[in-house]
Amino acid sequence: MLDYKLIEALAKVVSEGGFERAAKTLFITQSAVSQRIRQLEDQSGQLLLTRSSPPQPTEAGKALLKHYQQVKLLEDGLSAELTAVAEQGPATLAIGINADSLASWFISAIQPLLQQFNLLIDLRVDDQEQTHLFLREGEVVGCISNASKPMQGCRVEYLGVMNYRMLAAPDFAARWFPDGLTLAVAEKAPAVIFNRKDRLHYQFMQQHLDGLPDRLPCHYIPTPEQFLRVISEGYSYGMVPDWQSAELRNSGELVELISGAVFPVALYWHCWNLDSPALHSFSQQLVHGAEMLLGG
Repeated sequence: MLDYKLIEALAKVVSEGGFERAAKTLFITQSAVSQRIRQLEDQSGQLLLTRSSPPQPTEAGKALLKHYQQVKLLEDGLSAELTAVAEQGPATLAIGINADSLASWFISAIQPLLQQFNLLIDLRVDDQEQTHLFLREGEVVGCISNASKPMQGCRVEYLGVMNYRMLAAPDFAARWFPDGLTLAVAEKAPAVIFNRKDRLHYQFMQQHLDGLPDRLPCHYIPTPEQFLRVISEGYSYGMVPDWQSAELRNSGELVELISGAVFPVALYWHCWNLDSPALHSFSQQLVHGAEMLLGG
């Protein structure tokens, strides 16, 4: 039988990024945390945690953590049914999300739930093509992703579309792309990309230029605000969502490098297929809020 006190120690070391922080959240000593994890590894007969900085779960550890998170979510729901709501602490949901959704519509979509003060969210941010990996490895109970097919043991619901355009400041466009965006010039002009996992820039070029440049000089700036800044101040060009660029395009401060070329990114909500009241309420509100804010 699994000892959930031991697994909780493993979960805290991973989520808090170290033994010392895990000890503080569990109100025990650091040596006690280490002892619990050694005991858990002895019971399972496998190494569950790499002693790196920060510590990372092994494949066996990931499977154990995923099981623990699912059981904990179900137990929280059962406890809420058996105990007066006033006596219950808030439920915590770990969610994977892309930075553009977080910077634009996400908080507004779930605002009614946050106002009830009975739900806490623990957000893990990455590109929309990568967030489903958090779910697959059991780090989150749900994620916003551009993948349309559900993973085993999960369900998926459509949220809406975010539209992107390839933009630049007028002076930058005149200097680097006087004859329009071409693969030849893209090998020299400085671009900006969110991070090394972000494929949006390349997908746009593949679709509208029928190929990719042999090399692409680029900045990597993983924050939406500073990402836009290096474009609007004329240092680079890149893919910007319509919610962030509409006013700048209307004022002429940003221009499209290919007029009317919109790249739509459909977003989906993936979550574990569990009978959890907290997860059900969150999913219902998220889908409803996204429908109102994102549309089609």
